[in-house]
Amino acid sequence: MFSLTPDDLNLKILDCGGGPSGFNAEMTRQGKKVKSIDPIYNLSADDIEIRINETYDDVINQTRVNADKFIWQNISSVEELGCIRMAAMKQFLDDFKQGKIEGRYIYTELPSLPFTDKKFDIALSSHFLFLYSSNLSLDFHRKAINEMVRVARDIRIFPLVNVNAIPSPYVKHIKKELMEKGYKVAIEKVEYEFQKGGNEILRIISK
Repeated sequence: MFSLTPDDLNLKILDCGGGPSGFNAEMTRQGKKVKSIDPIYNLSADDIEIRINETYDDVINQTRVNADKFIWQNISSVEELGCIRMAAMKQFLDDFKQGKIEGRYIYTELPSLPFTDKKFDIALSSHFLFLYSSNLSLDFHRKAINEMVRVARDIRIFPLVNVNAIPSPYVKHIKKELMEKGYKVAIEKVEYEFQKGGNEILRIISK
């Protein structure tokens, strides 16, 4: 979903709003350098697992109700999606305790990050910014993305649609403001598309 190349994966990556995903665990297994930030990392693995189990049925049922908003090609059914997501979250849970010790899972959140300028080569945000445009203001998006630009040289945000598969109205404002500041900003197509219309990233190359 981010068009990451093998060379990209060898760089220092910051995963913003990583949640209980398997990305950090898998990259670490492959010897890559990834740090993930999320407020959920303040909890223990047991508490996170409880939350996952408590919300699983609601998430799956909501997906089933809104099945027409997704492309069921690589993933053939809601049930298969559930299995894939639970497997990824198990990978996360198995890695979380050791990852916390190693400083790979950090309890913090946008729009304020505890890192020095240009600490990372790439900063990613998946299914957070723009997706929840109805809940998070334009000002929050502006501050969060400016902070990502501060700590990384290459910023990629996916997707550019909201939870109802409607293009976020914030994208054009953010793009315009960043370009006026002299950043290289582009909307790029990616090969991944599960949510209909969710096949683009906002990519920012910082100074």
